[in-house]
Amino acid sequence: MNTFDKIYSVVKQIPKGKVASYGTVAAMAGNPRWSRVVGYALHVNPEPGKIPCHRVVTRNGEVSKAFAFGGENMQRLLLAEEGIEFLDDGRVDMKKYAWLGFTAQE
Repeated sequence: MNTFDKIYSVVKQIPKGKVASYGTVAAMAGNPRWSRVVGYALHVNPEPGKIPCHRVVTRNGEVSKAFAFGGENMQRLLLAEEGIEFLDDGRVDMKKYAWLGFTAQE
């Protein structure tokens, strides 16, 4: 399984109504130093309907300014549609919505 496939495998496991940070996805995919690689992989997501890249945010709960599928407003909308609420400063409350999931299998 290549690096992007490992990342996609993890992202597919993030439940509706939860988010994971780039670092969490990277660690679960096999290397905690792959945070930027996670961003690259999600930017070229081959199956946006099946791989819920909108559920990946920064460790501080910020949405991506470069969300590839409609910009940050679309990412916020998709998360809100899943019941995720935003703090007054526009970030996702990571204490409430962070998913710490499973470890990706090879």
